[in-house]
Amino acid sequence: MSLLKDSPTWTMALSLLTLVAGAPAEAETEGGTADRPNILFLMSDDQSVDTMGIYGNDEVKTPHLDQLGREGIIFDNYYNTTAICMASRATVMTGLYEYRTGCNFGHGPLRAEKWSQSYPALLKQAGYLTAFAGKFGFTVEGTDPADDFDFWGSGGIQSSYVTAENETMAAYAERYPHSTLSYAAFAEDVIAAAVEQDRPFCLSIGFKAPHRPWNPDPAFDELYDEVEFTPPADFGREHGAHFSEQSKRGRQWQRWTQWGYDDDYQRVMAQYHELIHGIDVAVGRIREALAKAGVAENTVILYTSDNGYLSGAHGFGGKVLPFEESSRAPLMIRDPRLGPAGAGLRSEALVGNIDLAPTILELAGVEAPGDPDGRSLLPLLEDPEASLRDDMTFLNAWPGSLENTSLTVLTRDWKYTWWWYAGDGMTPDEDLFHTRADPLELSDLAGEPEHSEKLSEMRALYDEHLARWKERAVPYHDYERFGILFDRTIAWEEKSDHLSGN
Repeated sequence: MSLLKDSPTWTMALSLLTLVAGAPAEAETEGGTADRPNILFLMSDDQSVDTMGIYGNDEVKTPHLDQLGREGIIFDNYYNTTAICMASRATVMTGLYEYRTGCNFGHGPLRAEKWSQSYPALLKQAGYLTAFAGKFGFTVEGTDPADDFDFWGSGGIQSSYVTAENETMAAYAERYPHSTLSYAAFAEDVIAAAVEQDRPFCLSIGFKAPHRPWNPDPAFDELYDEVEFTPPADFGREHGAHFSEQSKRGRQWQRWTQWGYDDDYQRVMAQYHELIHGIDVAVGRIREALAKAGVAENTVILYTSDNGYLSGAHGFGGKVLPFEESSRAPLMIRDPRLGPAGAGLRSEALVGNIDLAPTILELAGVEAPGDPDGRSLLPLLEDPEASLRDDMTFLNAWPGSLENTSLTVLTRDWKYTWWWYAGDGMTPDEDLFHTRADPLELSDLAGEPEHSEKLSEMRALYDEHLARWKERAVPYHDYERFGILFDRTIAWEEKSDHLSGN
């Protein structure tokens, strides 16, 4: 339901909250307890790691996000296992790789049985007050996900920057015509309702910003007028010459010129960072609401993005591809229950969006169902020097640009991608990057004799991950086909019958 404190909707919402069916008795807490804290999950859209001061950018203005990072733990090697919003968001909700959710553009919606394993559905069953506002990012077949939220302000798969165009948020439009700040107002009302009902809450916000087409809040139009943004050291097509031809066959290569990175970089980046600053303001307001309600010290905050962004790096624009700027994203977690010991931390562990649902579930004391691909990050809050895993998968199985679909395996130090497509005169290709020593991926080591042993090791790891794909992929929505296309041992000629989807 849409929510506005001074409207009849607010009164109705409070009444409904007293009648939530099936809430277990132990859920009746006073705004959360040490064992069942409140959970605030905030996710931006298309935000790369180099967009905040706390991640090393001194040209941007993100004071509230920087403060959040200082008060918790910052993850420096957090990857979205698919850099496409629909797939990534389904993974975030379930803790499953895309080939197990079966959800992405060109494939299909999430199915009801998968949604039943999502953290919002499980926390609702466990007695949490659940709320969602903003970009949901995907649809669910067989059930309405809104039924698993006490408060619903979703704008659907994409949502709009214009608050009035988001039907469930229209009550906020007069006060907050730009949607970013409307989500802060929504959060203020949800927090007040949860405190009124003495219930722990799980509030999730999916910011539209800074997704294109860009429409920054006019209030921030002059914010970066005096700032000259410094392009990254891998900016421009001269730094993409060593990349595979397959990687340049998608629209990400075209967007170097289409979106003005080649000749209008300053204006483009000002708009991008204005939108992120709007999120920063919203985060500040939400945290202020937590403090005023007296629940700040029992509310765990997670902040991330559904994928990174290629703002001209290597001559690309957008996301989708396995390169660092698009696959990595910021992740910060503040758990105030840890006190000073939980602040000012950084982790270099290899983690991913598959880990967010297991983390949220463990925070709430709810067991993750089935066999999730992700793992809880909570041990890293206790020991940021620890390791969570040795390797992980990054995948692009979006059939809209078949030529640059690919499978990647990565460790903390290395990344290997197999580019399988061999049509149009191309031959299969592979990348090997030492990301610890070369985080900008300026040197492809796949053809260097001195790295042949590492190449063989990463190829074997790739084959292991693909075997898991073949074993565990959903038998629908065209994922079994990609298990064949990504197979290094199958010749191109044998794949010709699999170039068209189901």
